Amino acid sequence: MNPRHLSSALLALLPAISVAELPPPFPKDPAQTLERTCFQTSRPWSPQGNLRSDVALVYGIDKSLPERVAGWRDRGYRVHLMTGVAWGEYQDYLYGRFDGVNHVDNAQTDRNGNKISHGGDVYYMSPAENYGKFLCVGVQRGLDAGVEAVHLEEPEFWARAGYSEGFKREWQAFYHEPWQAPHTSADAQWRASKLKYFLYRRALQQVFDHVQAFNRRTGKKVRCYVPTHSLINYAHWCIVSPQSSLAMLNGCDGYIAQVWTGTARTPNHFRGKQKERTFETAFLEYGAMQNLVRATGRSVWYLNDPIEDNPRHDWTDYRTNWESTLVASLLQPDVWQYEVAPWPERIFGGRYPANAPHDQRKPIPPEYATELQVVMNTLNDMKQPSHTWDCGTRGIGVLISDSLMFQREQPTPSDPNMAQFYGLALPLLKRGIPVTPVQLENTPLPGFLDSQKLLLLTYQGHKPLSAAVHSALAKWVKSGGTLVFVDDDRDPYNHVREWWNDQGKSQRIPRQHLFAELGIREDAEAGKPIRCGKGAVVRVNENPVKFALSAEADARLTEIVRAAAENAKLPWKETNHLVLRRGPYWIGAGLDESVDAPPKVLTGRFINLFDPALGVVTSRTLDPGSRSFLLDLDAVKSPAPRVLAAACKTLPLKAKNAAHEWTVEGITGTPAVVLINAPKPPRAVSLDGTPVTEFTHSADNQLLHIRFPNESRPRVLKVDFGN
Repeated sequence: MNPRHLSSALLALLPAISVAELPPPFPKDPAQTLERTCFQTSRPWSPQGNLRSDVALVYGIDKSLPERVAGWRDRGYRVHLMTGVAWGEYQDYLYGRFDGVNHVDNAQTDRNGNKISHGGDVYYMSPAENYGKFLCVGVQRGLDAGVEAVHLEEPEFWARAGYSEGFKREWQAFYHEPWQAPHTSADAQWRASKLKYFLYRRALQQVFDHVQAFNRRTGKKVRCYVPTHSLINYAHWCIVSPQSSLAMLNGCDGYIAQVWTGTARTPNHFRGKQKERTFETAFLEYGAMQNLVRATGRSVWYLNDPIEDNPRHDWTDYRTNWESTLVASLLQPDVWQYEVAPWPERIFGGRYPANAPHDQRKPIPPEYATELQVVMNTLNDMKQPSHTWDCGTRGIGVLISDSLMFQREQPTPSDPNMAQFYGLALPLLKRGIPVTPVQLENTPLPGFLDSQKLLLLTYQGHKPLSAAVHSALAKWVKSGGTLVFVDDDRDPYNHVREWWNDQGKSQRIPRQHLFAELGIREDAEAGKPIRCGKGAVVRVNENPVKFALSAEADARLTEIVRAAAENAKLPWKETNHLVLRRGPYWIGAGLDESVDAPPKVLTGRFINLFDPALGVVTSRTLDPGSRSFLLDLDAVKSPAPRVLAAACKTLPLKAKNAAHEWTVEGITGTPAVVLINAPKPPRAVSLDGTPVTEFTHSADNQLLHIRFPNESRPRVLKVDFGN
C-alpha cells in the first residue's frame, strides 16, 4: 500500500470535534485572491483545522460535500474541491449502482489475481471510459456547491498491476493485439506501462472537459489541478502516472507537488551507503515538479506535511524532517504557493507515536504548534521579486523522462534504488551544486532549456518518448550547451518496440538516434568533449548506477562533470551548503557527506523562524545537516509599527492616533506569539479589550514580542504606543 493513502484511515481515529457557532466574518485579506497557501481536509470546519490559509481544499465528493463547502466558505476561505482519482468510496461504480453494470473487473489486479486495495473494497482502479463519467457526477456536486477549482488527486496505476479483465480489454482496444502478461518480456512491461499512462490521462481529460463545459454554460472560471507525487518518487515506489503529459491536456491549470517526509525519506545510495537523505531527496523532488510547469504557463503548489502518513514516528522525527522538506521547497525560488498541510486535524488533534502504549502517545508539543503557525503564515510572503544564491556551480541539470516509471517491474526492472538517477544527481548536490531534474518531454518547449548550461543524460532506466526531444537537445547543444551522456547501451528496454527502432523492425537504440541528430559518429572517442556546433558532448560508456555505489566512483563522475563544465567555460565551484536569499528571507542548508571545508556562517540581525520564541540571532552556522529559515531584520526596517512574524493570522486595521490594531486568529489552544517592529515600547496591549500582560520590548532591536493563547475566531489585538 502507498503510505500516502493512510491519511483517511488515520483521520477516523481522531476524536470527534464539535463545531462552535460561527463568529463574525473574518476580515478580508486583499491578497487572498493570489491563493498563496492552502490545506486539504475531509472534515467540516473545526478549531483544529482553522489554519487561516487562503484556500481550503475540501476533500471527497460524497453527499456531505455541499455542507462542508459552505462551512469553510462561511469562515472566510476560498474553497476548492479535492478528491482521489485512482481510488475512493466509489462502490456505486464498482457494483453497478451508477450505470447498472458491475465494474469490479476494473480493479487493478496483480499477476496472482489479487485486487490492489486501499482498504477493503476501496480498490485502485483501472479506469475504463465510463469511470471518468462517474467521476464527473461527483465533481458536479462540487461545481453546484460553488467551488472555485477542482483538484483530482494522485492518478496512480501500480507497476505490478495490469492483469485484470478490464485492463485486458483496454489493451486490445489500444494496441489492436491480444493482451500480453506484463512480466513476460521487457516489451510487454513497457507496453503495459504506456497503456496505464494513457488511461489516467484519458480519465482526467474527461473530467477537465466536463468542468470546461460547465464554465461555458455558466460563465464561471473553475480551474483544474492534479495533486501528484514527483516523477522521482513514483518511479521509486513503482507507480505509473501521467505526470508531464497532463500539462498538455486542455483545461489543466497545474499541479500540487506532493512531496513530504514520507516520500523524501525513501532511502537511496550515495558513495555506496544506502540511507535516508530527506533534504536532498526532497530538493530533487521539488525541483522535478517545478520542471513540470516551467515554460508551460501552468502553476504548482508545493506541499509540506508537518508530520507524515506513518504514525509510528515521534514528534522530534516529524519536526526534524518537516524542517528539511520545508527548506528544500524554499530553495526553489520560482515557486511561491504552498499547501501548508494535509489533514490539519491529524496534526493538531493526533497523538503519536501510534505504536506506543496509549498513555505514552503525545499530542503536538506547544512549541512545535507555534513554530508551524509562524512558518505557515510566513509562507504567504514568499512571492519575492529578487533572489540571490550562495552555493556551488549553477546551470547544471539531470534529464529525466516519464518513462522512469515504465521499467520498474519484472522481468528486467531497473535499479530498485533509482541509482541510475541518484548516481548522477547526488554527487553534484552533495557538493552544493543546486542540480535540477530537467523534464525530457518539455525540452521542445520554447525557452525551457535557456537556464541550463550543462546537462547529464542516461537512457539506463528510462527512454525518450518522442523524437522531438532529440531535435530539441541537438539544437540546445549546437547553440552552446554541453551534454554529458552516461550509458553502456545495455539496458534491455533499448529494444522494446518504439519509434527509434521503427516499432522493432531494426536494432537501433535511442542513444544512436540522438547521436545521429547531433552528428556524432559511432566510433567517436569517449571521455573527451566532442564538438557539436557551439557546444559539446562528453560520452561516458558506463552504467550510471555505478556512480552511486562507491566513493571512488562518485569522485570520478564529479571530475568528469567538472572538466566538462570548465571546457564549456562554466566556472566550477563546490560548497558544503546551499543558501538562498529571497527578499528579506534567508534559507540555508548545511550539507553532510560534502566537501571538507569550514561550515558557512551567516551574519547579521535575524529572526529565527524555526524558533517558537522568535528570538534574534546575529550569526547562524550551517553545520552539516542543519536547516535555517531566517528573517533579515535590517531588510524590513519600518518607521511605523508592523507585524514581522506571527503564530496566528494577522490583518492590520486602520491605525487610530498612536494605537495600532490587528485582527488575529489561530488554532485554538496553541500558544501565539506576535512580533512587531516597534521603535518604542507600548503603553498598553489588549486583546478584544482585555489587557495582555505577557509582552516584552527590546529597545536595542526595536522589537515587541506579544504572547497569548490562540483562539479560532477573529479578535482585535490593540497596541497603544501613547503620544
